[in-house]
Amino acid sequence: MRVHAVARNIFRVQRRAFSATPGRLESYGFIGLGQMGYQMAKNLQAKLSPNDSIKLFDLNDTVSQRLVEEMRTSQAGGAAVELAVGLHDAAKDSDVVITVLPGPSQVKSVYRGISSVGLPKKDRLYIDCSTIDPSSSRSVATSIAEADQGQLVDAPMSGGVVGATNGTLTFMLGAPNDLVPRVEPILLRMGKRVLHCGAQGLGLSAKLANNYLLAINNIATAEAMNLGVRLGLDPKTLANVINVSTGRCWPSEVNNPVAGVVEGAPASRNYEGGFSVDLMLKDLNLAIVAAHQTNTQIHLGGRAKRVYELTNREDRKGKDFSVVYKFISSDK
Repeated sequence: MRVHAVARNIFRVQRRAFSATPGRLESYGFIGLGQMGYQMAKNLQAKLSPNDSIKLFDLNDTVSQRLVEEMRTSQAGGAAVELAVGLHDAAKDSDVVITVLPGPSQVKSVYRGISSVGLPKKDRLYIDCSTIDPSSSRSVATSIAEADQGQLVDAPMSGGVVGATNGTLTFMLGAPNDLVPRVEPILLRMGKRVLHCGAQGLGLSAKLANNYLLAINNIATAEAMNLGVRLGLDPKTLANVINVSTGRCWPSEVNNPVAGVVEGAPASRNYEGGFSVDLMLKDLNLAIVAAHQTNTQIHLGGRAKRVYELTNREDRKGKDFSVVYKFISSDK
């Protein structure tokens, strides 16, 4: 009896040691390979152990196949990579499923598709990096938990395509405290900073509040720069004054909307790349909806939304959101 008890204890110790070993086999599913997801998946795969595996899925088969081939040929080491044949296939054997999708309707549709066939019950970790409204995220999280499929956390990010490519994204994490040690190392393979904002849904709340402020700061910067230029100031001189004074902000210092003020900013390359007007409109609208749902007074959101709607026309459509300067300075 004593021998058997000792053997059982040894087995339990070994099992605990195995489950805590960083090099153990872990399976990932990655769904959504747009401009952000494509680069995030590349960084994740490259930094995972060869003992791990990752399955990729996107509605665009050509994009999925290109990324699989790119990973297999250009990455030294990293996780084994496969092409998933559908949403269910991407998730069924995965320990971790990461989604990067355009909006609330796509997130709801994908998670319905994942579970529609009936996944085997498993303690999966779902990490949704999409920017959606907190109420939709909580609804999806509840349905996953009630089906005993695992837990969903929200981890929207900041840093744009450049940050996704360079692995320098900042993630705003909404998750219970006990899940943070499991989630954080995964996110740090795709970025450089994880800010835990509180319970599930609060990462999105932080992201929407931040982007609401950014949307308005961007318009204010464009108006101030336009005013100064029309008063006779050189735009670089004006930007230098603002950036050592109380008007300093990210749109004035890093993403200045006037061409030639900040080398490498979208304004200096015909507003190409960066964070598009379409995406800013989407995030601003989500923030406005969240404000209405919580009976929160906002006075500038509706006006800002209208400015971006008018900006997102003609030759400005699809450009970086700092192109609002072109609309404001055009007198149209």
